[in-house]
Amino acid sequence: MSIVLYDLAGADPDVRFSPYCWRTRFALAHKGLPVESVPWRFSDGAAIAFSGQGKVPVIQDEGTIVSDSWAIATYLEEQVPAPTLFGGGTGRAHALFVNAWADAVLVGGIARFIVRDMLDIIDPGDRDYFRSSREARFGATLEAVQAGRGDRVTAFRALLLPIRLVLRKQAWLGGAAPSYADHIVAGTLMWPYCASRFELLEQSDPVSQWHGRILDLYGGLGRSAKRG
Repeated sequence: MSIVLYDLAGADPDVRFSPYCWRTRFALAHKGLPVESVPWRFSDGAAIAFSGQGKVPVIQDEGTIVSDSWAIATYLEEQVPAPTLFGGGTGRAHALFVNAWADAVLVGGIARFIVRDMLDIIDPGDRDYFRSSREARFGATLEAVQAGRGDRVTAFRALLLPIRLVLRKQAWLGGAAPSYADHIVAGTLMWPYCASRFELLEQSDPVSQWHGRILDLYGGLGRSAKRG
């Protein structure tokens, strides 16, 4: 029986852009688990009321319900130990740091480059909510938040230096093979990849080259993703 994944979708149900849902999609693919993906939108809160909260990703694994991408990853590791996402307790601790860094640094940084673009791909029924909630968060219009991104992108690329330095020495953040640390960062970068055509990364950047390798993993799961 397939695991059911509730996954944030745009107006086009095949456009899936959530950084957190992509972390889970990569983790499920890493484990080789069959998945039934259910499109979910911001206005569909009641659809996941069974999870006791209002955000995706959420998975249903027969009688078990798990929400939050990190909690899902640790659940999958416990249920299906191999192939491993973490490579043991130390790897899990390191991945937790990467998860916190991505949430604190990457997600907020990326939002300022694509938040207005997202308005064009999300479901029309979500747009009023999305604009009002994000403008309250940023204290400015979506247009103002995104303005001047071409002049700001170099500073964003500098934030990726820790990842870049690692990838200059090894193919994956996990070392010889991809680990959940790779899926965390790659899943976060799938957000701008699917939601916007603005180029955050330079093609010559080791981070961009690594992301290309990620796109080709698991039968081209990322490469075949529909873009908005």
